[in-house]
Amino acid sequence: MSSLPPAPARLRVRSITRQTPTVLSLVLESINREPLPAIRPGDHIDLRLTPTMVRSYSLVGHAGSPMRYEIAVALDPKSRGGSRHVHEKIRVGDELDIAGPRNLFELRQDAAHSFLIAGGIGITPIWSMVQELEHQGRSWTLCYAARSRSHAAYLEEIEALSSKSQVGRLITHFDDETGGTPLDIPAALASAPKDAHLYCCGPAPMLAVYEQAAAGRPADHVHLERFAAEEAPSGTDSTAFEIILAKSGKKLQVPADRTILDVILDNGIDAPYGCMQGVCGMCEVAVVEGVPDHRDGILSTSAKQSNGSIVICCSRSLTRSLTIDL
Repeated sequence: MSSLPPAPARLRVRSITRQTPTVLSLVLESINREPLPAIRPGDHIDLRLTPTMVRSYSLVGHAGSPMRYEIAVALDPKSRGGSRHVHEKIRVGDELDIAGPRNLFELRQDAAHSFLIAGGIGITPIWSMVQELEHQGRSWTLCYAARSRSHAAYLEEIEALSSKSQVGRLITHFDDETGGTPLDIPAALASAPKDAHLYCCGPAPMLAVYEQAAAGRPADHVHLERFAAEEAPSGTDSTAFEIILAKSGKKLQVPADRTILDVILDNGIDAPYGCMQGVCGMCEVAVVEGVPDHRDGILSTSAKQSNGSIVICCSRSLTRSLTIDL
């Protein structure tokens, strides 16, 4: 189970900067001028955009207790409302409620070498890791892929840091400079030391190639973060099933077109939740009995195999009944 996040806070939008044609960075500051909770590389916050819309965004910057948080938001053409709301509605001076920071993409402190791959807006957690590794003088390699240089957020800052680094190396790949050919991830990983810890954040196709290319590495050396939960495999049925709440014994039917979280909230039952996209981990609940159909982008392979918990905003059940610890 994920650890509980710090208490919710209200922050003010201090500045908004256009990083690329499709990416905005927002600096959020403490309203009372008090230091914010300390951050770690890979941390994210859950941002409440409207009373019913919460989205998770990675923090930019290395570890410490800051006065301001920075996030970067890419405008997704398939947006369910989150990124479009940020780009079209949020203005300097607005006050927003946040929860966190929390970390589901931890940078290992004992790695002999850290090999990091970022695709597009996936640079945000990776950039925070690079800054911390450089700050600590620890060995790193960053492969940064984007559609073009103009679409690579924070590129100028990253290049400036790498040009002065004694411990790091930057490799860039821009599709428009290679005839549309994507980054050769297997070749990139082949150059990583055998004892390196690997990290990747980017779009789903990149992560699929990365997981396959890294399959021969020790599982605890391979790390990734997704933008959204994985889509169910083609042909997968979303059939109805029964959910049993262990604490009350209440039984509820989950229709094929509704999630466990939907049904729980519809019945007036309080449950923690955040992004509702299977990537923030706030709605992870222990499984008492039954076999989950894991469809989230948070739980590790070993956690999914153990079936000890389920992310109720997107995952379903492989058994006719599923008992959870609510």
